[in-house]
Amino acid sequence: MTAPPAVALVLHGGRERSTEVSRRRHLASLRMVPFAHALRRAGLETCSVRYRVRGWNADASPVADALAALERVREAYASVPVVLVGHSMGGRVALRLAGEPDVAGVVALAPWVPPGEPVRFSPGGRLRVLHGDRDTWTDPAGSRAYVQRAVDAGVDATWEAVPGDGHAMLRRAPLWHRLAVARALECVAVTA
Repeated sequence: MTAPPAVALVLHGGRERSTEVSRRRHLASLRMVPFAHALRRAGLETCSVRYRVRGWNADASPVADALAALERVREAYASVPVVLVGHSMGGRVALRLAGEPDVAGVVALAPWVPPGEPVRFSPGGRLRVLHGDRDTWTDPAGSRAYVQRAVDAGVDATWEAVPGDGHAMLRRAPLWHRLAVARALECVAVTA
C-alpha cells in the first residue's frame, strides 16, 4: 500500500456539556462530511473522528477520543504528516493535539477558544483559523486573540474572516470548503 502524502483528521463540533452518545446523524457530525470529501478529492487520506459523547464536559473527553484516532493514523501511516481539521469544539480539540508528533498543522473552523486556552504546537507546526464574521456561537475575536498568542509564541499562524457567514458555515459553504482544503494543504506543504 502506498502511503498518502498526508492525512487529514476531521473533528466535528459538539457541546460544552453533554453526556449524550455522539451519533453520525447529529448535525455537527454531518456538517463535516463535505469537508472530508473535499479533503479526499484534494489527495489527502481522511479519517473522521466521532467522539463517545457530545460534550466537552469537565474531562475534555473528545481530546482522548481524537488522540486515540491519531494513534490509529500513526500506526497505519508512520511518519506521514497529519493536519487536524476541526469545527467549533472540534477546533478546540485540534488545538489541544497540535503539539503531538506528526501533527503538521491545524485548520480550525470557527473554533471554540475560551480565554486561556493553551498554545502548544510542534516545532514547525502551522495554524490556520477561519471564522465567519457573523458567528454568534463562538467568538471570532477570541479565535483571533488565540492566533495572536500563537504568533507571539513563534507559530506560523493566520486568522481569516469568512465574510457574511456564521457558525454553521452554510451560507457560503463552497467557500468554506475551498478555504479549508487550501489551508490544510498549506499545513502539510502539499500542492494540489
